[in-house]
Amino acid sequence: MKIYREFAETVIVAALIFVALQATTQTFRILGPSMRPTLISGEYVLVNKLVYAHTGGTALASVVSEEAATRDYLFRAPERGDVIVFHPPGGVEEDFVKRVIGVPGDEVDIRDGHVYIRRPSSTGWERLEEEVETSPGGALDYPVEVPAGQYFVLGDNRRQSNDSRAWGFARADQIIGRVMLRYWPISHFKIF
Repeated sequence: MKIYREFAETVIVAALIFVALQATTQTFRILGPSMRPTLISGEYVLVNKLVYAHTGGTALASVVSEEAATRDYLFRAPERGDVIVFHPPGGVEEDFVKRVIGVPGDEVDIRDGHVYIRRPSSTGWERLEEEVETSPGGALDYPVEVPAGQYFVLGDNRRQSNDSRAWGFARADQIIGRVMLRYWPISHFKIF
């Protein structure tokens, strides 16, 4: 009898661990060149779905500042520089992976091949130090303020990226999670 009980406990614990992992993480396969050189088509990443869990279904709609946005999340809101996976606007079926450039309240400008950010508490523009040249695209008139509950996202490979420049902002409720690590191929393993 003891052996059956131990076996049942092991199965239950394994099932609980499996359910917990399924609820808090997701695997994602990179498709396309938009995040080169950070992520290459065919690589697999693990996405942390729990990190951006928010405290209320409609709380994000009332976000008016970065400080307020942080309060609406169980752990933390998406931050500049995070690589995220999200459901893109416009009914595209495959999820996108992009980098957060602007958070709610930021002003974003693209000029002279560079991205500039003006934070809500700042009066001056800060140029992002990037090796890639960026063109403005056609969906937005720059400079643009990132609305409450939304994010300005760009691919790292700006010449081949379908991102905020083409369709506007990623809404907070579209975000699946933050890329935690690249696990395949194993020779490219990296923690983000």
